[in-house]
Amino acid sequence: MAAGLERSLSRRDTALFLTCVALSVAMLIRPELGTGITSGIRASVLRPFLWMQARAERSRTSRGVYDRLRAERDSAIHAAQFLPSLRAENDRLRRLLGLRSRLTIPYTAAEVLHQSVPTDGRTLLLSAGRSEGVREFDPVVSAEGLLGVVRSVGAEQSIAMTWAHPDFRASAFDLSGSVFGVVRPALQGTGSEELLQLSGVAIRDSIPNGALVVTSGLGGVYPSGIPVGRVIGRASEETGWERIYILRPAAQPMEAMQVLILRGPADSALGAAFAPDSLP
Repeated sequence: MAAGLERSLSRRDTALFLTCVALSVAMLIRPELGTGITSGIRASVLRPFLWMQARAERSRTSRGVYDRLRAERDSAIHAAQFLPSLRAENDRLRRLLGLRSRLTIPYTAAEVLHQSVPTDGRTLLLSAGRSEGVREFDPVVSAEGLLGVVRSVGAEQSIAMTWAHPDFRASAFDLSGSVFGVVRPALQGTGSEELLQLSGVAIRDSIPNGALVVTSGLGGVYPSGIPVGRVIGRASEETGWERIYILRPAAQPMEAMQVLILRGPADSALGAAFAPDSLP
């Protein structure tokens, strides 16, 4: 029985082989016959497989379109998130350019190289040093007002102490020049807004809320007329002979990207350089 089965399979293989040879010869003689047979096989036996292939290709194309649309959406969202900050930075740059055109004393432009350290905001690393003429105790300003003073100078970089530093002090007065005091950082609770205080104001003098406080020029460091901050109220720890006012700073060190280092004489008057429309 096994021998008969083997003979049957052998005859079937021989028949299939002869059929394939005959079809090959016919297709060589009549190429259009091969095209018709191929079309018939594709339309019958291979039709389910071709349908699956088409579906797979459409799925792959749809997936690519989806990924591209998602990437474009993510890019649009990212751009929208940073659009306000870009507008604010452009506005600060325009105001800084306006300040540069109004300054009448020498200065050096520098970029602020922020560092991820706990003291960031109290000290700023600047991209200008001794080679650009920067010296210790040169005032550092932005378009909004006073940021601080140069504390140490290297060949290509310098470190500025901002008004947020505990050692910062500056003599200041109101725009009328009748109320004097000393500006220093205000003692604030953890996580609260960084503010300044104007101490040493005579008990007989008063400053209304919203009044602008500027440097007085006393002390030989800061030229007069640089905005320091605006009065937002009086402190509660006043003594019997002085009044202490709380100021909201005119310039924020954490927001500064470009600054000007003033290299002119400390007895200069810069009130006209800081135009009223550029002040916060």
